[in-house]
Amino acid sequence: MNLASLLPPLQEDAGFVSAKALTTPLRQVRIVLVQTSHPGNLGAVARAMKVMGLSDLALVDPKCEIDDTARARASGAVDVLEAARIFSSLDDALADTVLAAACTSRRRDLPHPAFTPRQAAPEILRLAQTGPVAVVFGSETFGLSNEQLMKCRWLLNIPSNPDYASLNLGAAVQVLAYELRCTQEDAVLPLPEFEAAPHSAQESLLVEMEKMLVEIEFLDPANPKRLMPRLRRFFAKAGLESEEVAIWRGILNAVRARRR
Repeated sequence: MNLASLLPPLQEDAGFVSAKALTTPLRQVRIVLVQTSHPGNLGAVARAMKVMGLSDLALVDPKCEIDDTARARASGAVDVLEAARIFSSLDDALADTVLAAACTSRRRDLPHPAFTPRQAAPEILRLAQTGPVAVVFGSETFGLSNEQLMKCRWLLNIPSNPDYASLNLGAAVQVLAYELRCTQEDAVLPLPEFEAAPHSAQESLLVEMEKMLVEIEFLDPANPKRLMPRLRRFFAKAGLESEEVAIWRGILNAVRARRR
């Protein structure tokens, strides 16, 4: 991820405005909070978002309500808080996104591509010109599970003291939003050359691929080992475009037809 590779400015006649206006790309960045348990953190996140120009807040299976404590912590960002959408699952919150990045401080087995917010910001904003981009934050106590991380294409790690890497949820969102704001202020962003596949299409492909691998006895469901996590990592590193999803679907259909 190289900031020097950024290309010409956005074209206003293509539906985008100058970086100074800070409209489309930042407003296409979705902050996704999973199982948040303290209403004060909801308010702190809304405030962190609004002060940097973000407005799309999604709550997945929240363990608290938007109450007076949340509104008090939101201060002048109550509008962001009240507009938050609630989802029952992470897949639903990510369904229309063209990129999902998970913010985590822990090292994982089979890690997806990992970046700091500063490294990731240019690509996040570039893709946000074509569709929603999600940054996912886990619960205050447990963070994100491995299964939830596998739903995301990237990992984001905020540099911190290795002896004490615990960062408050609102502060973590503030760091991420600040880096996005600075990047959009200081850089011009090229439009992607190809259409990124939405999360729902990629997840559907992986489900069909797993079924086919079981059918051809390449994957033993009783002893799957780490085949599917490795395939998820492979596609996360590659980044699937809509046409590539269609090609893979065609391959799976051809294999299924051949077996018949």
